[in-house]
Amino acid sequence: MSPSDLHKPLLEVKQLSKHFGAVEALNDFSMKVYPGEVVALAGDNGAGKTTVIKAISGVYKPTGGKIMLGDEEVDFSTPQEARDKGIETIYQDMALAANLSIGATIFLGREPMRRMLGLIPVLDRKKMNDAAKETMALLDFHVSRMEAPVANFSGGQRQAVAIGRAVFWDAQILIMDEPTAGLDPNQIKQFRENIQKLGRTKTLLISTHILQEVEAMASRVILIDEGRVVYDGPATDLDKNGKGMEQAFYELTSTDT
Repeated sequence: MSPSDLHKPLLEVKQLSKHFGAVEALNDFSMKVYPGEVVALAGDNGAGKTTVIKAISGVYKPTGGKIMLGDEEVDFSTPQEARDKGIETIYQDMALAANLSIGATIFLGREPMRRMLGLIPVLDRKKMNDAAKETMALLDFHVSRMEAPVANFSGGQRQAVAIGRAVFWDAQILIMDEPTAGLDPNQIKQFRENIQKLGRTKTLLISTHILQEVEAMASRVILIDEGRVVYDGPATDLDKNGKGMEQAFYELTSTDT
């Protein structure tokens, strides 16, 4: 990537709208995410964060507006189409196949094959296991039994597996929806450390309603309320009066009505 490319948005959402019948979930929503950024998409539950993410990742078809990936306008019909273009999304429930191993989870739908006796195609389990070990080591994830089913792991460990899948497939953009929900303090600490590592090489968009975590995770925050952007700027500039992120958000949303 050339230096000039760093000043071009990697992802741009232009005047996005999404209606569910008479309900207007998004209204003229626009944002830009630049290469190498860690951006928090923050707001209360029901503000429209998940709708934005699902529109970007091919789950929802926008009612209006454009989504640009680099210089290309994209119109995904399925999440797989978004993944094929380098957008990997991890939802709050993570949607992992609980009975599969870490390696099988990483390669789900893209399983490597080898030929036994030069003829019979079989799963290359060694390749999957080796790739899982190398990838998860990048996230300081070390377990003695890589072949154990994902269901055996904690919520924080399962989240690391989902992140590992995105890392292995070299996603251009990694989107995470409410990633710290349900995690204990130690798991949240590990998650933040992983975000710091990933932020050196990946572009991250993190949705959260826990405003206290915004400054700890992101360099820039986009606050959304009722499907509209009410603030877009450095996380450090949001709480100028020192009253706290929640008070800053309250003041922004209450004066914008």
